[in-house]
Amino acid sequence: MPPKKRKQKKRTRTTKTKRHKCSFCNKRFKEPHNLREHVRRHTGEKPYKCNFCDKSFVGSSGLKAHERTHTGERPYPCNYCDKRFSNCTNLQLHERTHTGEKPYKCKYCGHRFCQSADWKEHERRHRGEKPYACHHCDKCFASSSNRRQHEILHTGRKPHKCTQCDKAFADRSALNSHRRIHTGEKKYKCSHCDKSFSHSQPCKVHERLHTGEKPHKCNYCDKWFRDLSNCKVHERLHTGEKPYKCQYCDQSFTHGASCKRHERLHTGEKIPRPHKCKHCEKYFSTPAHCRLHERTHTGEKPFKCTYCDRKFSDSSLRRRHERTHTGEKPYKCKVCDKAFRDLSSSKRHVWMHTGEKPYKCKHCDKRFNQPANCKTHERKHSGLRPFKCSYCDKFFKEPSAVKIHEKRHTGTKAHKCNYCDKRFTDLSNCKVHERVHTGEKPHKCKHCGKAFSQMTTCKRHERIHTGETPFKCKYCDKRFIQKVYCRKHERIHEKEKH
Repeated sequence: MPPKKRKQKKRTRTTKTKRHKCSFCNKRFKEPHNLREHVRRHTGEKPYKCNFCDKSFVGSSGLKAHERTHTGERPYPCNYCDKRFSNCTNLQLHERTHTGEKPYKCKYCGHRFCQSADWKEHERRHRGEKPYACHHCDKCFASSSNRRQHEILHTGRKPHKCTQCDKAFADRSALNSHRRIHTGEKKYKCSHCDKSFSHSQPCKVHERLHTGEKPHKCNYCDKWFRDLSNCKVHERLHTGEKPYKCQYCDQSFTHGASCKRHERLHTGEKIPRPHKCKHCEKYFSTPAHCRLHERTHTGEKPFKCTYCDRKFSDSSLRRRHERTHTGEKPYKCKVCDKAFRDLSSSKRHVWMHTGEKPYKCKHCDKRFNQPANCKTHERKHSGLRPFKCSYCDKFFKEPSAVKIHEKRHTGTKAHKCNYCDKRFTDLSNCKVHERVHTGEKPHKCKHCGKAFSQMTTCKRHERIHTGETPFKCKYCDKRFIQKVYCRKHERIHEKEKH
C-alpha cells in the first residue's frame, strides 16, 4: 500500500554543540530545557501533574502523552494504514512495521533493531553490562523494564485490576494483554502464515520460526535463542541460580511455574483448568497444554526435525530428538561427569546418587524416582491395561510398551548402534547394547561396589546381599530372587496337575 500524503513541516538543521553538562553525571545536552528535565530524573522532582489522576511527570511532553490516555485523543495518523497514535514516538515505531526499517545496528554482531531501547539492551548483553540495580536487593539488570518486573517480587504491588475477573497486574500493558483473553481478540498476525496472536511478543517469536532468526545469545556458551525468556532460563543452568523461592519451605526453583506447582502441595489448592479439549471432555490449565493434547486426537505433528524426516507434536520433543543427531548433552551431573540430553534424565540420574524416591505407591509402601514408573507399578495392583495396540488386540500398562510392541508389527528399527550395524526398535535397548562395545557399567551395587551394564542385573545382584525374594509361587509358599526361577518352579506344579 502506498503511503498517504501528509504535510510535513520543513526543518532546518543547525549543528549545535552539547554545552550543557549534568552536575550528577557526565551527560551533556544541546538545549538547557533538556538538561533541566534530565536533572529531575536524578532529583526525583515531578512538577507536571495530570489533571485527571494523581500521576506526576518530569517533563511537559510526558504529561501530554499521558493525558491523552484519559481523553482518548490520538493526533498522529499512520501514513500506511488507518491506525492513529497518542504520541509521535509510537507512530514512528509502528510505521517501521510497514517499511521494515531497522535503523539501529549492533556494533558487535551486526544485528539490527527498530527500537533504540532493544538495541541498547542487546549491546549490554555483549558487554555483560547491567546498570540497573534493584532498590531492594543486590541484583542488577540490563534494562529498566526487567528491573521493574523484578522489583514486583519485593513489593508485590499490582495496581491495575481486570474489571471482568479478580486478576491484578503490575503494569497497564500486562492488563491490556490479559483483557484480550476475555475478548478473544488476536490483532497480531504472522507475516509468513495465517496464525494470529493476542500479544505482539509471541507473534515476533513465532515469526522467527519462519526466518530462523535467533537474536538472544547465552552469556556463558555459544547457544542462541529466539526468545529472551528461554535464554535467561538456559543461563540458570550455567549459574545454578534459582530465583523463585517457596513461601512455605526452603526450596528454590529456576522457573516461576515450577514454584507455583510446588506451593500448591503445601496449600492443597487445585490448579484451575479453564481450557477444554475440542474432541473430548478433558480440561487443561493453559491453552498451550490444551493444544498439545488436541494433537493426540488430530495426529498433527507440525515440528519437523532439521536433520531427518521425523515429525513431532511438541517442539521440546523435536529439540530432544535433534540432540541424538548433534550429540549435544547440555545437562551435566554435579556429582559425576555424566551429561544428558534432557533435564528429566539428568534429575533421575541425580536421584541415583542421593537415593531420593519422591513418588509413593497408593496401594503399598513402594517408592519410585519417576512418576511414570509409580503409575505403571500401581496398575499391577489395579490390573488396568489402558493402552491398546493399533494392529492387534493386545493391551499394555504403559504407552512406551505399546510403541515398542507396535514396531514388531511394522518392523521399524529406528535406533542404530554407533559402533556396529545393529538396529533396535527402542532407544533403551540400543543404549544397553552399546555398553558391550564401550565396556561402560554405570550401575553399582550399594553393598559391594560391583558394577553392571544394566540396572535390572544390578537389582537382581543386590537381592543376594539383602535376601529379598519378591517373586512368590502361585501354587505354594515358595519365594524366589528372580521371576525366571519362579516360573520354572511353577511349571513343576503344572506338570503334576496334568
